[in-house]
Amino acid sequence: MRQVDFEAQAARRQLDKILASAGFVRNERLSRFLRFVVERHLEGRDQELKESLIAIEVFGRLPGYDSKQDPIVRTEASRLRARLSEYYLADGKGDSIIIDLPKGGYVPVLRQAVAEGSPAPRRRLARALPIAAAAACVLVALIALGGWWFHKNVPIPIAVLPLNNLSEDSAHDYFADGLTGEIIRNLLIIDGLAVRSQTSSFAFKGKPQNMREAGKQLQADYIVEGSVQRAGQQLRITVQLIRVSDDFPLWSGRYDRELTDVFAIQDEISRGIVNSLRLKLGGGRRRYETSAEAYDLYLQARALAIQRGLDGENRSVAPFEAAIAKDPSFAPAYAGLAAAHVARSGQANFDLVDEMTKMQTAAERAIQLDPLLGEAHGAMGIVYAREAQWAQSEKSFRHALELAPNDSVIYDNFALTLLMPLGRIQEAVQLLRKAEKNDPVAPRLHDILANALIAAGRYDEAAEQCMKLPADFPARSTWLARARLGQGRVQEAIQILVDRIEQGANGPDIKGFLGYAYGRAGRRDEAEKLAAADQRPYAQALTFAGLGDKERTLDALERMAILGPVRLGRDLTYPEFDLVRGDPRLKALRKKLGLPE
Repeated sequence: MRQVDFEAQAARRQLDKILASAGFVRNERLSRFLRFVVERHLEGRDQELKESLIAIEVFGRLPGYDSKQDPIVRTEASRLRARLSEYYLADGKGDSIIIDLPKGGYVPVLRQAVAEGSPAPRRRLARALPIAAAAACVLVALIALGGWWFHKNVPIPIAVLPLNNLSEDSAHDYFADGLTGEIIRNLLIIDGLAVRSQTSSFAFKGKPQNMREAGKQLQADYIVEGSVQRAGQQLRITVQLIRVSDDFPLWSGRYDRELTDVFAIQDEISRGIVNSLRLKLGGGRRRYETSAEAYDLYLQARALAIQRGLDGENRSVAPFEAAIAKDPSFAPAYAGLAAAHVARSGQANFDLVDEMTKMQTAAERAIQLDPLLGEAHGAMGIVYAREAQWAQSEKSFRHALELAPNDSVIYDNFALTLLMPLGRIQEAVQLLRKAEKNDPVAPRLHDILANALIAAGRYDEAAEQCMKLPADFPARSTWLARARLGQGRVQEAIQILVDRIEQGANGPDIKGFLGYAYGRAGRRDEAEKLAAADQRPYAQALTFAGLGDKERTLDALERMAILGPVRLGRDLTYPEFDLVRGDPRLKALRKKLGLPE
């Protein structure tokens, strides 16, 4: 790896560490500002770090921004410098890399920390102490004023429950579900809100809506709930914003309009919510216009993708394509289509190359029509990763999270598709823990996090994650058995897998992991029988690894190369393959696939 690449990776790791600290987690605006200037600098684009561009890209100001009338960039830069000083006096005092934003400009300076005890740190500390003391005084004053600063800078947790369909025709359920997803999508880009994802929200579909219980499970202080009634082209939408702590309705709205007004209604709902919570509408908001027919097809597709898992993603392709045929300029339909191909590309019954081509085409068209669609940039991150273009993939994922910082699917895919295949397991866990806050009841997230924790060797935490999965979730027993193996509870792990297989379960490579467990337990004959019965390379690789047979394990892994760098790279991080780590044949295989050593 070139030295410059190593330094850039180290700088990004330092940046992630800073942004995960308490002082930045509660202030998304400063986090966005710091990430923007550091990423541009690492990409060699210092010429773009001008006040006018920062105002537009980071703070949502319009072209023609006048710094004399609106000094937001200078004001926030001053706050950012103070926050960085506070970080390096506390959480980051032992860090080896210093990220600074010198006064008089917006190009960051990245440097190695001077060894502790040398004169330079003492001088820096002496300069920073008055800043820290002043900050402490201000903090005490703000606490005395009732905690306003904390309330202002901590995003407000809010959830949107599925809208009830009050139409006589139950076939209009898709319209209520799709509209719920769009309201969530609109709120996601509003600064100051921490919006629970649609995956978590839709766990409450069709259930009695006790606001306090829903708020507790979703870890939300406010709930949006309502209903939709549709008759032909006529709509009646009622929505209210409820404060969970006392079930008090802060705001409500009723809209009797035509279907063609649905975008305006969504805007009014967002405006009503943010006004009630004393927030400001984000500068990155988009207004779309399309035909009623195209939007109806789009909502059908979104509702399928929300409610029906992989089957829904498969079935959503046709209505997304129909919506695009009605309106080839409707960017969200392309983004949704790209997301559907993301899901399909991971299934064995679809042609991977064909799905990847369609995914890339849809994502690129969505970005061309609307560069602010985080979902589309996330899809491009997957495309680049599967082509082993890791730097470009990471750039796309990070940009996607800048645009959609509450979209847990982007976090999932970033961890699963890039960080884990590259062996950056601790970063993956950290990212998924952050996503968990916005998606507290989503099975997909707990599934991926349990897997990452196993790869990290954190077996107790992995077992806890498994317990958060539904009892019938396909991977629950497999991951729990793997966690038990890591804890040294081999017989218990075997029993978990045997019981599930006897119940007819056919989760992800469950027989391969059973073969591995048999091998670990010294039950060689049973392991060999499983390897002979299941000829799939991954299942055999697991069984042979459990038996301690390095050569046959490597033979099976080499047959897996056709699955590409993302799948094989991720699998190779698992503790089951510690047996072959560092082997020359494995190094050659990794190099062939474009995976770092």
